[in-house]
Amino acid sequence: MEDTIFGKISRGEIAVEKVYEDEFVVAIHDLAPQAPVHILVIPKKPLRNVLALQPEDRELAGAVLLACSAVARKLGIEESGMRIVLNAESDAGQTVFHLHAHVLGGRPLGTMG
Repeated sequence: MEDTIFGKISRGEIAVEKVYEDEFVVAIHDLAPQAPVHILVIPKKPLRNVLALQPEDRELAGAVLLACSAVARKLGIEESGMRIVLNAESDAGQTVFHLHAHVLGGRPLGTMG
């Protein structure tokens, strides 16, 4: 997999303000937020996107979702709600090809679909 800015961030090669970190992920503020709360949860394991997950990545996949919940609680949006977005490939809007989840909240986000 090609190295990306998220790979460099997850390895600590680029200094960023971390919102959350554990053995599996690092969470940071999005540089172009789409909501008052817009956090990126980035796995430390380099995977292109959710489509690259394999059965052996079950623990990592769960860790991403648990980190999204932890971020929501930490930033006080667990009561009002949040949206978690995982884009996979260009047609879905993925621009950085390293698996990451967007945690959005802090305002009504409307319906999808």
